[in-house]
Order: sequence, then C-alpha cells, then structure tokens
Amino acid sequence: MATTPTRDGPPPEVTEEQLAAMHDDPRFLDLKRRLFRFIVPATVAFLAWYLLYVLLSAYARDFMGTVLFGNVNVALVLGLGQFLSTFGIAWGYSRYAARNYDPKAIELHDAIHYGEDR
Repeated sequence: MATTPTRDGPPPEVTEEQLAAMHDDPRFLDLKRRLFRFIVPATVAFLAWYLLYVLLSAYARDFMGTVLFGNVNVALVLGLGQFLSTFGIAWGYSRYAARNYDPKAIELHDAIHYGEDR
C-alpha cells in the first residue's frame, strides 16, 4: 500500500521528468516573472546610480568637492548614499520576496514534492 509523503523529515526525491515539467508549469513561470519584476528594475536603477557616482567623481570634481557643512562634501554624501541604497534594496527585496514570491514558491514546492495543490 503506497503512502502519501508527509512533511516529517526531508522531502521525497524529485525525478528529472518532474523537474523538467516544472519549467513549463504556469506557476513556475509566474514565479520567474515575479522575481524579474523586482530584480531587473532594482538592478538597472542601482547600476545607473552607481555609474552616475563614478562619472561625477571622475568628471565633476568641483561639484563633488562642494562643501555642504564642516568637512562633509557632496562626494561623501553621495558615497554614503551608495551604502544606504544597497541596504535599502536588500530590505526592499526581502519585503517583496516575503509578500510576493515566497508564498508562491512554497506552494509550488509542496505541489512538486508532496503532490499538494492548494
């Protein structure tokens, strides 16, 4: 008598055919779209922001050297902004994934490994 796998212990092995079929599954394609919907714009925006910083540092030295207050100039503020934007993107991705990606990924995982369609 065959038993249905449970979530106690490691998930059962998945066959090559099951994995291949998953790539055509509309739920998997939706997961990829959800991931790219955040990753691509965030990456393009960050790279543009970083390139702007590098170009300003190389070609707009007078602007970057403008003192804002005390010993703080534009270059320092924009440089610190690079770190802040990195952490901001990581935080934003974490929230986006928790809301829009992880629940669907868990659902697809369970459907593949345990045969559960919710």
